[in-house]
Amino acid sequence: MKHIILLLSILAAFSLQAKENRWTVKGPHSVQWETSKGELPYTDHIEMSGLRASVVYYWGVTAQKQFQMDRHLVFPMLRTIPNNTHASWMPRCDVDFLKGITANNRYMSQEEVKTVTIDGILNVFSTIKGDGNEFELTRQYFPSTQKAGVCEKYTIKNVGKKKETVRVPSVYFIRTTNQEDGTRGKYALVAHTEFVEDYKKTLETGESTSFYCYIEAFALSDEEKRPITEGQAELEWRQIFVDRVANRNLSFECPDETIQTLFQMSKIRASESIFYTQNGLMHAPGGESYYAAMWCNDQAEYVNPFFPFLGYDKGNESAMTTWRCYLKHINPEYKFVPWSIICGGDDVFGPFDRGDAAMLAYGASRYCLERGDKEIAQEVWPLIEWCLEYCHRKLNQHGVVASDADELEGRLPAGDANLCTSSLYYDALISGAYLLEELIGSKVQGFKSSANAATYCKQAVTLRQNIDKFFHAKVEGYDTYRYYEGNDVLRSWICIPLTMGIYDRAEGTLQAMFSPQLWTENGMLSQSGDKIFWDRSTLYGFRGAFAAGYADKALEYLKKFSAIRLLGEHVPYVVEAWPEGGLRHLAAESGLYCRIITEGLLGFRPTGFRSFTLTPQMPSEWNEYSLCNIYACTDTPINILVERTTNGKLSVKIQKQLSTIKTYTIKPGETVKVKC
Repeated sequence: MKHIILLLSILAAFSLQAKENRWTVKGPHSVQWETSKGELPYTDHIEMSGLRASVVYYWGVTAQKQFQMDRHLVFPMLRTIPNNTHASWMPRCDVDFLKGITANNRYMSQEEVKTVTIDGILNVFSTIKGDGNEFELTRQYFPSTQKAGVCEKYTIKNVGKKKETVRVPSVYFIRTTNQEDGTRGKYALVAHTEFVEDYKKTLETGESTSFYCYIEAFALSDEEKRPITEGQAELEWRQIFVDRVANRNLSFECPDETIQTLFQMSKIRASESIFYTQNGLMHAPGGESYYAAMWCNDQAEYVNPFFPFLGYDKGNESAMTTWRCYLKHINPEYKFVPWSIICGGDDVFGPFDRGDAAMLAYGASRYCLERGDKEIAQEVWPLIEWCLEYCHRKLNQHGVVASDADELEGRLPAGDANLCTSSLYYDALISGAYLLEELIGSKVQGFKSSANAATYCKQAVTLRQNIDKFFHAKVEGYDTYRYYEGNDVLRSWICIPLTMGIYDRAEGTLQAMFSPQLWTENGMLSQSGDKIFWDRSTLYGFRGAFAAGYADKALEYLKKFSAIRLLGEHVPYVVEAWPEGGLRHLAAESGLYCRIITEGLLGFRPTGFRSFTLTPQMPSEWNEYSLCNIYACTDTPINILVERTTNGKLSVKIQKQLSTIKTYTIKPGETVKVKC
């Protein structure tokens, strides 16, 4: 069933541009589909995660409005053999807990799905009629926040005119693996209802009953330690997590409901894909492929610098796991670091240099500034210093950074030196200089470094000049960048200098990004003339377009893109890529969506433990927006409110505990320095 659902959902996604949005915004972090809207059958898939389990729900509604579900589960700490990047145990489970349900001994078979709602939980609301009975049925699907399992809540309400006795069969299904297939021996997957015997409940008109079902996994050697799942508590814990990251921390309000909702929901996906491992909490991409593992791009570069803004403790803890694991791999020979730390931290992968040191230096230096903790910065500094020196040693005869590939690992050509690696190194030098000055100025006990902040600044100035000399080119008629020497077609990553504060070729680059050669309904193609797209570069592109001062153009395209990802045929998050991966919801990309707002629209740049610059932009069709409960570069969460004034300027208010501590009146695109 998975392959059929996947194919149908991909085909549906590509037919979206000719259709009205299927989904609508239902709440601050919620979207809903009414089955009367849009063609049937309809299928989709969504990933949700907890600390010890992840699940991709492949679900659908038939032409007759019957509901279908196939659960693809992932248990990152139940490792299979060979124990490699993809060795998480990933069983499937299509058990129907409602099969055989009756009312007054009559089968309840005439279901009609009315609505599906996604709000951090997958909710399905149906009616059931037939043989004189009438019911409402609600399904709720969600992972356990702490345990190796997923939960389902079923609520049945009698809306008929007579009393009904509902009978739900008890279900207990177990599947085991072979002893030799797992690093911990045999594994068991158990699907069961919360009751041991068949469940019966008599319902008067208007009364309802609820029950829970669970799918859990464990090593047979640990069976006596198997947790007993309590459904109501699990549901409440999931709701508490969702409310915290979606609504309370880093809350965004703007005039565009779609962008605002996708931002709020993206925080869920970015934050939930964190897993318990023997080496600490690890953020991982997901997608039925990448668990108990972390990458220099996905984690270090994309999502780790986002967590200090969000103030999510488990996110920050997972970021520290990244830095601590990579610290083990710096070396006096300056041999390149691995791409990824895998198998819960017990192994590595990466046979060549993708520019990973630049990714690490960029992400770690920004993270430490935003986190604002001098002890953490002191701990991570040796990794940053090593990575900056590694990149310096990799400068080629043109003064740009050489690497064997880029983050696409050879899927597309990247030459001997690519634009991404040098741009990341440039920003890392600037952040590294700020961080080193803070560490020296804070007089951290025992801190030692042979590096010099002024030297980093000089290297950054020279590198910026060399980036322009080496990569600046006219490509397919646009005054922009070639991605590598010999590159003669437009590439989506021409946007990356804009996200690093390099605006020398902004106008031509923006024209190329949104040109017919690159732009599609699904964002930028990875290169013109191809069909491949990866959302990550499109998300960088939006961020860069806002930061460079092209707010109207950025908003025009962001609105269309966000509507497709949130309200189209495959929802409710941004995706990794197509055709590779089948539009899977990898987690770090959702962090990149949020960074469009924090670093693009708002122009937030950390400059110290308690200081940052803001370069806010304001699209013509907006008059205000705000970000509240920002945790970066502050000891107390702050709010930032941006409003257009009557004379066309912007009023920027900084609040702490609802009290305005500073107000700036500036021109759009003007930079202000803030201390908290």
